[in-house]
Amino acid sequence: MRSMRFATAALGAAIALLTGANAFAGSANVAVAANFTEPAKEIAGLFKAKTGHDIVLSFGASGQFYTQIKENAPFAILLSADDERPKKLVSEGLGVAESRFTYAIGKLVLWSRDPATVKGEETLKANAFNKLSIANPTAAPYGAAAVETLKALNLYDTIQPKIVQGNTISQAFQFVDTGNAELGFVALSQLMPNAGGSRWLVPQNLYTEIRQDAVLLKASAGNEAATAFLAFLKTPEARAVIEKFGYALDPKSGT
Repeated sequence: MRSMRFATAALGAAIALLTGANAFAGSANVAVAANFTEPAKEIAGLFKAKTGHDIVLSFGASGQFYTQIKENAPFAILLSADDERPKKLVSEGLGVAESRFTYAIGKLVLWSRDPATVKGEETLKANAFNKLSIANPTAAPYGAAAVETLKALNLYDTIQPKIVQGNTISQAFQFVDTGNAELGFVALSQLMPNAGGSRWLVPQNLYTEIRQDAVLLKASAGNEAATAFLAFLKTPEARAVIEKFGYALDPKSGT
């Protein structure tokens, strides 16, 4: 009997040695703005390799996530495409105030699969297209930035009948990518490293800066994987990935 107990204890010790740090790995559900899909996947992979923690990513429109969080969706973190919704979650008592920071600053691009279509704002002024794709401006900040850009150029009323809306920036991209729209406003990150075609990087003075904020939700304040992931987003390793995908960085948000 004693030998069996010893064998069991030895097996347990061996398993612990084999699993190492992963024996205490946790997990966290993270709601991610659709424009940040590819960087989030890469960063989550690096994070898991380093810590053993699993990050379960869900992608969609920031406005939809905000509504779901208000209805008690089981997310630990929101990586929003704006700074307004994380601020609101904090003010409404659902987000941890000191956890909020700008993890990326997005850039808006007018893009077409055709290498000859986009030639700057003149393409919009010429209005020689049938469909322009944008994300839903109510739910997706990049869609709101697209509308803001058209209004700044005094073109919104003229072009509005040709606009087709995607629920998310991913769907807006797909409309152009599949040829259902000749051109569209997308996130620069979606064209990295090179999606081909033609593009115009929209000047910052035509739309409000897209500051993308992260926030830890109060219900998960004790989740070690969630707090560690937010800290990892501030590291040079994660910020290099974010920058690689065409985002600007807030110098105040680094470690």
